[in-house]
Amino acid sequence: MNLKISLAQLNLLVGDIAGNSRQIMDAAIFARDQQGAHAIVFPELTLTGYPPEDLLLRSELLERVEQALDEIAREVYGVDIILGYPRCQDGKLFNAAGVIRDGEIIAEYFKALLPNYSVFDEKRYFESGTEPCVVELNGVPVGLTICEDIWYKDPAAHAAAAGAKLLLNLNASPFHTGKAVEREELIRKRSQEIGLPIAYVNLVGGQDELVFDGGSFVVGAAGELTQRAPFHQEAQTLVEFQAGTPVTGEIAPYPDEVAGIYNTLVLGVRDYVIKNGFKGAVLGLSGGIDSALTLAIAADALGSENVEVVMMPSRYTSDMSNEDAIQQAETLGVEHRTIAIEPAFNAFLDMLQEEFAGTERDVTEENIQARCRGIILMAISNKKGKILLTTGNKSEMSVGYATLYGDMAGGFAPIKDVPKMLAYRLSEYCNREREIIPRRVIERPPSAELAPDQKDSDSLPPYEVLDEILSRYIEHEQSTREIIDAGYDAETVRRVARMVDRNEYKRRQAPPGVKITRRAFGRDRRYPLTSGFN
Repeated sequence: MNLKISLAQLNLLVGDIAGNSRQIMDAAIFARDQQGAHAIVFPELTLTGYPPEDLLLRSELLERVEQALDEIAREVYGVDIILGYPRCQDGKLFNAAGVIRDGEIIAEYFKALLPNYSVFDEKRYFESGTEPCVVELNGVPVGLTICEDIWYKDPAAHAAAAGAKLLLNLNASPFHTGKAVEREELIRKRSQEIGLPIAYVNLVGGQDELVFDGGSFVVGAAGELTQRAPFHQEAQTLVEFQAGTPVTGEIAPYPDEVAGIYNTLVLGVRDYVIKNGFKGAVLGLSGGIDSALTLAIAADALGSENVEVVMMPSRYTSDMSNEDAIQQAETLGVEHRTIAIEPAFNAFLDMLQEEFAGTERDVTEENIQARCRGIILMAISNKKGKILLTTGNKSEMSVGYATLYGDMAGGFAPIKDVPKMLAYRLSEYCNREREIIPRRVIERPPSAELAPDQKDSDSLPPYEVLDEILSRYIEHEQSTREIIDAGYDAETVRRVARMVDRNEYKRRQAPPGVKITRRAFGRDRRYPLTSGFN
């Protein structure tokens, strides 16, 4: 028996039940009329978007889900629709996948394994399902699983034991570096264990800190890859099964590591800005590598016409920085202007002269400069309805090398999870076809330019060393002793660890940003602000 299934890799909006329903119905009609599909399968929690978080605690949301299911069943005939949604039954809430056929839900599966680690918090909301679900699609027995279920053997094995000849796996699997390869290797292994083909459909799009990268795919019973949808874009991919075997189709390529990260950052910025209704973005362009990279991402995400930059020189800003900033702005064709902060800086110093009498200049005066810039940028953001993008990287956020209410002021932080050395690699990627980021920006030693002849290396270890220590301490949870034993200087390691620990309060006040590593600040890593652990 032949079976044609459309894999609908959609970009949804959390909480927009009506809008998501329209996308579902449009995709189902396209699958039926244009692709000749017998069935269409959507990602996990399609109707609500993922993750809906505490929206799930609102009875109104669940009522709207039920109304949407009724509408979809009423409006679309002639193609089976498999989609995810929350389902309340006997006073318990389940993460469900249902099969809608010609006006009614003919089968439902409740997710068995609920992830409660990293960015996932499903046990807060859902109960675990206990039964497999196998339903015939055009005569083929098909088992349903949801996301985490496929990472372990039992749910897939139970579906196979219940008679499934094919598994569908509905996903909302967010990006981090190396995740796409990890997914496919796992699914190939699972298909070999149970001897069944598996169709894996993933969500695509940005949701706050998370970016779902798509890349839906199909493997045969022996684990062979037969089809893969593109990454970082919506797609509706038709898969054909003949006598239970998937027919080989188009296999979209993996992006290389840096390209995949860059595309994730672009998608995350685009969806955060557009889904939240901003008119565009504004950012401070300093002539340094972090703001240069942030501008390149913003221009690709939103279009140069929707981005503006402000250069805000002080007495410590070099001519080189001004020149490079203007050059990049003109290369990208973004609106740009210069607003010097010297008058505001002097005014604050005059106002504080008596308060500061008898003290030496220190980081306080440096922070005042950053806060002058923050006030200017936030004023432009407020007046024009454009979101302010902050430009700090993960290395700086880790050790607190940033000013609260200054360069940390803003609504979204595109490179918040990008270590400094990776920022250089991404900048080189931006220049792969033409020089977007001026060469001098990439080659010069990094500096905040808040004091005479200042360099980051005056306050921090070399970034090559710092990033390695931070990766071990934050992403791999290694102790200072383990890092020292790996060959790093003991005092440097202890100093970096102290900086990370004591700056948790700053990170709690930072804007959200795109997650690209296995352990990002935010929902991924939650440490107490006040702690005696060291």
